[in-house]
Amino acid sequence: MEKPPLVFKRSNFNLEAGCDEAGRGCLAGPVVAAAVILRNPIAGLNDSKKTTAVQRNQLRVQIEKEAIAFAIAFVNPKRIDKINILNASIEAMHLALDGLSVKPEYLLVDGNRFKSYRNLPHECIVRGDGIFQPIAAASILAKTHRDEYMVQLDEALPMYGWKSNMGYPTKKHEQAISEHGISVHHRTSFGIVKTLIQPSLFEH
Repeated sequence: MEKPPLVFKRSNFNLEAGCDEAGRGCLAGPVVAAAVILRNPIAGLNDSKKTTAVQRNQLRVQIEKEAIAFAIAFVNPKRIDKINILNASIEAMHLALDGLSVKPEYLLVDGNRFKSYRNLPHECIVRGDGIFQPIAAASILAKTHRDEYMVQLDEALPMYGWKSNMGYPTKKHEQAISEHGISVHHRTSFGIVKTLIQPSLFEH
């Protein structure tokens, strides 16, 4: 049986913003969040993890063209190491909300943890990116913008394979860290990177 399309709205508010992030479990690169206020439902919109790269990029174009407002925010590895990944993810979402050209009335947040933003009513929904369109749209934008950034970083430091692993802890990525040391883009509080806190020569 085909799964029904994602739900367009959760609340009775007109301006409902979806929030999501990408890159929480990575060894390198920023955590990236997006906030999106959709104007109308978007056909085929789904959780970024359930779409191909081609589909995500096509949806990104449509979302950015048709949304009432959207914004993207990055929190860098040093900040992640300082305040931890949960707080950094929430901070990124707050920064994305700051960047919206239209103030939302209600927030839909993927996951189960969030800190109140400007006293706006909000709701946390576990796996919300596979249920509600505003969160799915934020998921798509966060993922595609982060992937694009990691591909750019890969041009300077190709030995880590970020063009394909996007900073996640794959076997090849961990092997490259063991061979070359860590870069300034690695998170020193994560996984194998904890054991290699001396930066490599590739500081760009």
